[in-house]
Amino acid sequence: MPAGALTSQRWRDNSPTTFSLENRPAVGYGGVVGSTHTLGSAAGAETLAAGGNAIDAAVATLFALSVVEPMKMGIYGAGFMNIRLANGDRYVIDNYSQAPAAATMEMYTPLSDEWPNYMRVRGDLNQTGVLASGVPGALKAWCEVQSEYGKLSLSEVMQPAISHAEQGFRATDHHCKFVADNQDQLQLFSATSSIFMPTGRVPRSGDMVVQRDLAATLKRIAIEGADHLYRGELGEEIVRYSQSHGGILTMDDLRGYETRKSRPVEGSYRGYTITGPPPASAGGIHLIEYLHVLSLRDIQGMGFGRSATIHLMAEAMKLVFADRNRYLSDPEFVEIPTDRLLSEFHAKELMSQILPNAVMPQLATPAFAESDSTSHVTTADGEGNIVSATQTINHIFGSKVVVPGTGVLLDNTMSNFDPHPNVANSIEPMKRVASSMAPVIVYRGSRPSFALGLPGGLRIWPSVAQAIVNIVDHGMTPQEAVEAPRMFTQGQAVELEREFTSTVSTALTNIGHEVEMVANVAGGMNIIEFGDDGALAGSSCWRSDGGVVAVNRGKARPGVGLTVIEPSRGN
Repeated sequence: MPAGALTSQRWRDNSPTTFSLENRPAVGYGGVVGSTHTLGSAAGAETLAAGGNAIDAAVATLFALSVVEPMKMGIYGAGFMNIRLANGDRYVIDNYSQAPAAATMEMYTPLSDEWPNYMRVRGDLNQTGVLASGVPGALKAWCEVQSEYGKLSLSEVMQPAISHAEQGFRATDHHCKFVADNQDQLQLFSATSSIFMPTGRVPRSGDMVVQRDLAATLKRIAIEGADHLYRGELGEEIVRYSQSHGGILTMDDLRGYETRKSRPVEGSYRGYTITGPPPASAGGIHLIEYLHVLSLRDIQGMGFGRSATIHLMAEAMKLVFADRNRYLSDPEFVEIPTDRLLSEFHAKELMSQILPNAVMPQLATPAFAESDSTSHVTTADGEGNIVSATQTINHIFGSKVVVPGTGVLLDNTMSNFDPHPNVANSIEPMKRVASSMAPVIVYRGSRPSFALGLPGGLRIWPSVAQAIVNIVDHGMTPQEAVEAPRMFTQGQAVELEREFTSTVSTALTNIGHEVEMVANVAGGMNIIEFGDDGALAGSSCWRSDGGVVAVNRGKARPGVGLTVIEPSRGN
C-alpha cells in the first residue's frame, strides 16, 4: 500500500464494526517523529532539521517528553529501545530498572493471594514513596545510544527539553486530569506538589508548567552526561534523600547499573518478520507467541470486529498470558523456555484448547496490574535509521516523590515485581523488573515495513498485536490500524472499546464471556510506515496528546544566492 494512504475499503466490506479516523498521516522523506506528546515530536523533528539522524531525534524526543509528560516518564525511569541502523544492524537496548542490592523477597507484606489485591502490599510501599523506586536505566541508555549512533552532541539534542523546563509549557486537559486524579498523593510530598500544583490547586488547561530545578539538572547533564546521576552529585543527592526517608538505594546501585544490548527477538507472521525486545520484556517473546497462534486461523476471512474473531483473540490472549505469568522474569535469574514458547508445536498446542463457541475455564494464574502510564517514541530518517522506544516511570507520577532541589521524579517500578516470594517474578537483589513493553520493528524480507509502539502496561503487546493483524490480515492502512477499536483480556473480563457494536458484545456474552465496555484499551499508539519510494508516513491515534511530525529536509542548489547582473555592453 502507498505510504500515507488515508483509508482502505477491503476490511470494511467484511466487518460489522466501523469507526471514523480522527487523525491523518504525516509524510516526509527526510524523517518522521511520532510520540505521545506533540511537543516531544516537535523536538525530534527540530533535531532532524538540524542535521541529526533518527537516533538523535529519538533521544531529543525522550528528553522533551521527560519534561512535558513528566507524569509518565523521565530520566529516572526505564524502558526498551529497538534500533535499526542504516547499515542494517539491529539492536535492542534493555534499560529497564532493577532492584537495589539490598532488596529482598520479603521487603513488602502482600495484602492478598487473590485478585484484585494480589499485587498490593501493606502501606502501598511498593507504589508510593522512596521504597517503591528501582535503580533507573533511562538516562544511561539515552546518553549511550546518542553518543554511539547519533550525529549531534548531547547538549544539542537536549536543548528543546531544557527550554520547556525553564520557560514552561502549557498544560493540556490530559495533563490536568492526571494531576486531578492524583492530587491527594502528590500533596504528600511538598517538592512534588510545588511543581504540579504550584498554587495549591489542580492546574487548568492552558496554565504554564515550569520546572526550573529540572532545567538546572538537565543543563548539568548536558555537560557531564549520565555520570551526573550514576556517579555524581545528582546521584548522591537522590541517595541521601532516599535513605533519609527509609529507602535502600546506594551509590553502588547507581554505579553498578549497566544497560543490556542484544539482538531483538524475531518471529514470522504471514511473511512478515516481527522484531521486539527479549525478556525481561513480554513485548517480543509473548507478542510473537500470540501471533503464531493466530496464524493457524484465517483471520482475514473471519473479519475485523466480528464476535468469532474477538472470541478467538481473547481465548488465545488468555493462554499466552498464562505463559507470561508463569515464565516471564529476568533471564539472568530464571530460565525461560523461549524456543518452546515460540515453536509451531506450542502454537498448535494452545490452539487445540480453543473452542469456537465456548469459553475455557478460568485459568489459575493471577491477573497482574502493570501500570498503563508510559510514553512511546518512533523515529525514522531518510538514511534508514529507525528507533522504536518505550519508556516509563511506571505508575502516573511514579513514586510521587520529587527529590527536592533536583526536579527529578522517582519511578515506582518495584511495584511490577510480584511481592510474593519464590515465584518467577519475585524480588531479588539486582534483578530486572518484568515488563510488557513492545517497541516493535516489522520487516518484509530485509526491508523495514513499519515500526510501532505505545504505552499501556499489560495491554501494550496485545494492542501491538492487534495493529499488526489489522495491517497484515485486514488490509487496514497504518492510520486505520492504530485508531481501530481494541480489545483486551488476561483471563478476566473481555474489555471492548465502545466502538464495537452491541451485537458483538451480546454474542460474546451469550457464549460465556464477561464483557466490559471501556473508553480505551491502552494509550496512544504511533507508527511509521516505510514506502517503496523512500517516503516515510507517520500516524498516531486519539488515545493521547501525541502526534507525528514529518521533515522534508532539502538543500539549496550549489551557486544559488544573490545574483549580480552585469550591465550589457553595446557595440
